[in-house]
Amino acid sequence: MFIGWLINNFRSVYNSNAGCNVYSPTFMQAREYAARKGTREKAKKKKIKKVIEKVGFNPVKKSDKRAKNVISPLAAINDSWRSKPIDNVWVIKYHKRPIYSFKEAIEYHRETHHPTMLNKPNAPVNALIELDMKREKKNKFLDKFTKVVDTPHFFKSGEPSKILVFCKSLTEQEKAKTAGADFVGGNELIKKIQQGNFSFKDFDYIIAHADILTDLLLIRGLLKKNFPNLKAGTLSNDMGKLTVKFRDGIRYTAMPHQVFKEYGTINTTFGLLDMDLKQLEENFLALIQDIEKMKPKLAEPFIQRIHVTSIPSTERFKINFEEYLPANDKKEINEVEADDTAIISTH
Repeated sequence: MFIGWLINNFRSVYNSNAGCNVYSPTFMQAREYAARKGTREKAKKKKIKKVIEKVGFNPVKKSDKRAKNVISPLAAINDSWRSKPIDNVWVIKYHKRPIYSFKEAIEYHRETHHPTMLNKPNAPVNALIELDMKREKKNKFLDKFTKVVDTPHFFKSGEPSKILVFCKSLTEQEKAKTAGADFVGGNELIKKIQQGNFSFKDFDYIIAHADILTDLLLIRGLLKKNFPNLKAGTLSNDMGKLTVKFRDGIRYTAMPHQVFKEYGTINTTFGLLDMDLKQLEENFLALIQDIEKMKPKLAEPFIQRIHVTSIPSTERFKINFEEYLPANDKKEINEVEADDTAIISTH
């Protein structure tokens, strides 16, 4: 018995060392262990790939030294504490930025775009407008918004907008066609869209007459943000005038800063350099007064600073825009400027 047991023992040891998985049935034992609680769940979670959503630059995550130097662009607008330049050559970073009249800014750009220099006499003229996006409540800011201004003087800038018009009245339909609408229709057009036989996504703007508004509710879910309404200015009783506005008007978008939500910018074209100065000024006036309508109910000015630019030149001329604001806003700005101790809040 002892010899037989010893032989079987040696055999099992030899087989395991030699890589053979042959064991004596006498010494084989079947053991089943329960998995530790939560082990399988943890293993599954490890296999799932976590998608990390990228967020804009966050100064808090940077080193303390760099974080201290990061300030809101809105706070950097007020440069009244800087010294005035004593000659005609200075580093703009360390001195007050000079303020020009609208006429001076246009004339300077015309000089740089002269055929003897940049040779772009008909270059587009842009307004770079900086805004205070703070609302009445603390930590509440204006969201991104896009509007179209009725331009007093038409100028060609890029491809014309494609316009879709909904209207019941045949007279108003003719007005829209004459004004330059790309497609005009009534209830039959609504049915085509419902059936999927007409693509409205090919159009830049969708406008409508008030007489067809109730019928348009059938496709409100399809149109979504493009649904005509008074707030966006896409609903009216005069389709000829409304079509001209969206065909020839100035489109602008207010973009909030990715990190500092209290600061926003608008960069839009309001004319061409070879246009008459008075026409450029009237276009600029229409643009400024339309933007001012979006001002929240705050004492602080909505429009903080305006630069006039014209590509391909990199020059920016800060202009005096207060004279173009409505009367109430001019009064508020003058009261702030009259007090030398006044401080613009940056919080």
